[in-house]
This record gives sequence, C-alpha cells and structure tokens, in this order.
Amino acid sequence: MNPKWWKESVAYQIYPISFMDSNGDGIGDLRGIISKLDYLQDLGVDVIWVCPIYKSPNHDNGYDISDYCDIMKEFGTMEDFDVMLREMHSRGMKLMMDLVLNHTSHQHPWFIESRSSKDNPKRDYYIWRKGKNGGPPNNWESYFSGSVWELDPQTDEYYLHLYSKYQPDLNWENPAVIDKLHEMVQWWLKKGVDGFRFDAIAHIVKAEGYPDALNPGGTATVRAYDMFSNLAHVHTLLQNLHDKVLYFYDIMTVGETSGLGPEQALDYVGDGRRELNMTFQFEHMNLDCAAPGGGRWDTIPWNLRDLKKIMSNWQTVLHDRGWNANYLCNHDQPRSVSRFGNDLYYRIPSAKMLATFIHMLEGTPYIYQGEEIGMTNVAFESIDDYRDVETLNYYEEKRTQGVPEADIMAAIHKKSRDNARTPMQWDASEDGGFTTGVPWIRVNSNFREINVASAVKDPDSIYNYYKKLIQLRKKHPVIVYGEYALLLEDHPEIYAYTRTLEDQRLLVILNFFEHEPVFELPADFAAGKQELLISNYPPAKEDDLTRLKLRPYEARVYLERHR
Repeated sequence: MNPKWWKESVAYQIYPISFMDSNGDGIGDLRGIISKLDYLQDLGVDVIWVCPIYKSPNHDNGYDISDYCDIMKEFGTMEDFDVMLREMHSRGMKLMMDLVLNHTSHQHPWFIESRSSKDNPKRDYYIWRKGKNGGPPNNWESYFSGSVWELDPQTDEYYLHLYSKYQPDLNWENPAVIDKLHEMVQWWLKKGVDGFRFDAIAHIVKAEGYPDALNPGGTATVRAYDMFSNLAHVHTLLQNLHDKVLYFYDIMTVGETSGLGPEQALDYVGDGRRELNMTFQFEHMNLDCAAPGGGRWDTIPWNLRDLKKIMSNWQTVLHDRGWNANYLCNHDQPRSVSRFGNDLYYRIPSAKMLATFIHMLEGTPYIYQGEEIGMTNVAFESIDDYRDVETLNYYEEKRTQGVPEADIMAAIHKKSRDNARTPMQWDASEDGGFTTGVPWIRVNSNFREINVASAVKDPDSIYNYYKKLIQLRKKHPVIVYGEYALLLEDHPEIYAYTRTLEDQRLLVILNFFEHEPVFELPADFAAGKQELLISNYPPAKEDDLTRLKLRPYEARVYLERHR
C-alpha cells in the first residue's frame, strides 16, 4: 500500500489569470487567490496547483517564462507570493508550482544572449541549427502548427521551438543549463513550496541528429512526436534531478507526459525509479480525436467502452507499482461536463456523476477551477473574443486553406483551450464577480445561473456534492488504496467498478448517458449488505440493488464490509 500524503490528497488547479482579480485590471492575481483560500479550505482540497506565475511576456499565458525567480507583474510581487504560501500553509493546504523546464520565453536573458551571436557563451543554452536546402533543418511540426524552427536573421540560423516561436527550447545536452535549472528548482524548494507539476517534461530530449520524420504525404511539416517525446535519456535527466535536488524534500511531483501508456509511465513513476510521483496521461483526452496523433481539432464521438479500456488499463497496471493522477479537465482541455456529460438538460447530475467517477478511482484526483460548480464550455461568436494562441493559429491556418468560417468556429467551440480559461464565476454580479474592470477574456454568459455563491448555499449543488466526495475519501482508506476491478466491460452505457482493500469493497455504479439502463448486482455480492455512501439522486424506497434501473447520469457508491 505504501501510504504517502500525496496519495491521500485532493488537488485543485488554479489558472491564475482567470481565477480572481483583486485590483480591477481584469486579470486574476495572487491577492485574488489569497482572497479565496477560505473557499478552497471549505471545499476540502489539500493541494493547490497554480499554473505559471513567473515573470513572462505572456505570449502563452505564462508558459513562456522570462525570469524563473520573479513574479509576473500582472499577478503581483514576490511578497504577495510569500503571503499566499504562508496563508495556504496556515490552512493546512500545500502549494504545487507549475514549472516549465523544456523551454523559456524568447525574452529570457539567456535567450537574448544566446541569439546575440554564434560565439556567445550562452549560444548553446538553446538549440540552434543551420538551414537545409534553403529551408528549416528538418520537417518537424510545432504543437502550435507550422515548423518547430524559426529563422533568426541576426545569425542566419534556426532555433527550435516545439511550441510557439516565442518559446525556444532549452538545450538539455548542455551541463550548464542543467546546473542552472537545478539551482532554480532548489531555490523554490527552499522557499517552502510543496511540489511541482513539470510542464512538457517528456520533451526535454530530442532525437539525436534532428533527422527528418517519415513523410509519406509529402507535407511541409510532420507531427514527429516520436522524435521528441519520452525518449530514453529523459529518465536519466529526471533521475539526476531527483537525486541532486528533489530527494531532499518531502514534496509532490507530477509530469506532463503525453503519448504514453501505463507501462511506459512506470518508467517515470514506478516504485524505485527515483523520478516522479505521478504523470498526467492523455489517452482518455484523445478519445474524441479522429485519428491518433491527429491533433485536437478533428473530432469524432467518444465511446464509453474505449474510456473503460483506457482507464482500467491505467488502474490495473499502476496498482502497487506506481500512482495515477486522475482528471477530466484542465487549462488545456474543454470543460468536462460539456465533453463527457450533458451541459444542456442534465448538467447537474452529469457533473456529479463525472466527479464520482474521478474521485472513486485509485490515484490523486484533480479538480480544475470551476469544475466543482459545473462550469461549461463557451461559444463566442467571433474569433476576436478568443485569446488562446493555439486557437488563433488554427483559425488563421484554416482560413488560409479556405475552410468555411462556420466549420472553423464549430471546431473552436468544441475544443478550444479557452473553454477552460474563461473567468471563474463567483456570483451573479457583473462579470461573475471576477473583476470590477474589463476581464482579459469574456466571462461565460451563463454566470448568473452557474456561480459559486449560489452553489455554496444550495445543499444539493455540485459544489456540496464535491465536498461530500472529498470527505468520503478522507474517511475511507479503500477509496484511496483499494484495488480496482472493472465490471460490465462491454456495457455501452454503464461504467461500474469495484475497489477492494482488506475486508472492505466499494461498488461504484455510473450511468454515463441519459437513458435508463438496468444494473444487475454481480453474483459475488450478497444483496442487502451494502451501505449507500453517496448518490447524485435521492434513493427511491423501492430500490432493489439486485436489479437497479438507473436514472439519467446516475451515480451510486456502495460500501460492503466484512465479506
């Protein structure tokens, strides 16, 4: 079982620019976070993951860092940070920083020096190459579309950027870069932070020689993920970081590692690996992608059997060998109730059902801001209302290709990262109580119906359901450490599973759709021996667990003792 505090925790992700504005400039900030810590304490979360707050020109909402040891001026000061950390700790909550080690901003002093001349001492802090045949050094495609290479006229060489051209990749083959990054990580740990989410950590190593990727279609660029994702040397570098820095602190670490399955994840999180505590996996985030590796925009309907297969594989492979990080939404993904639930007719029960699903799995559950009140996707009519660089690049690319405006906007409404980035809806006042100024991005127009103030007061709200889930997790070790087993593998609408620890067994029953399928109690359960721990509908007197007709998006969790 190997108990750890981070296994028993519930994490809450804050996207600071959209969380709470304290000074009326339309941008969320650290003082805004401080003002809402009582709310998070009441919710019951243990760890607060804050997306990047470092000094940044903000081309990618803080994921382009220009100074690792300073605070973005829009968010506040280092003094504000110190107050925030102290206030979190005084409430028994821990802080997990979001740290980008794959790349920096193009305005980082290191890159300014690096691009100044070919013989600058920091030239090799980044990845520079000469062009080939009058074009870029290879045919790799950026995550944000176009080539990963940007020509710098000053030295007539290209630098590599897996993301935006404003986010040049660091050269992890340079020992001086590694030493600088280690020093910086230790600086934050000495300040008292409780862990890190390492952004894009799977990409810090690139294929030797930077060869062209296979290109049967003859396109200008290719999604060459196998050239810069999860390569073997990543593990050597992470073990080095662990042994020299992380090992000496009782912290929580999670890596953003796309493109892998659970067996590969064990290379990062397996017991004894000396790397990370958990990774964010993306297999379930690709369920609605039309083709593997095809990007976010071309979608198909997702299938419950596929979700079961993916989640069950992660649950079983990592049990007693590693640890899961469980989520359905974050700052890069659409709102979970709009994607996996029903945000029109069954928003409340489907949001509660999805919360039950995540909180009853083995692994640390992550709540993304607003998920606990059932915030939904947004559908701005004009591209002018969008702010996400990936969305804007996609729009321009498709316009150039002659794709109809309506088709482009339909894809954006479904999958844009801005779906999760609209401001937190605190109350029914103007702009949802997020700011007294003009918000940096428009607030979802449904804030008068969906907001924290009304949710806190309503005993049947999604928010109060989340509170109960978190309380149950703290009360029953089987919810944290129990072994997972899937039931009804091929059922198209019901996702049911058990969690077993010693003499206790959980039975989790989830109806993922609006129909009313019948759940039949498996033969190895003794009827009448189960205690109902939580349900998103009031139980009916005539309920018969041996043959239970489920209501739309119904969720039930039973506990069976002393089998």
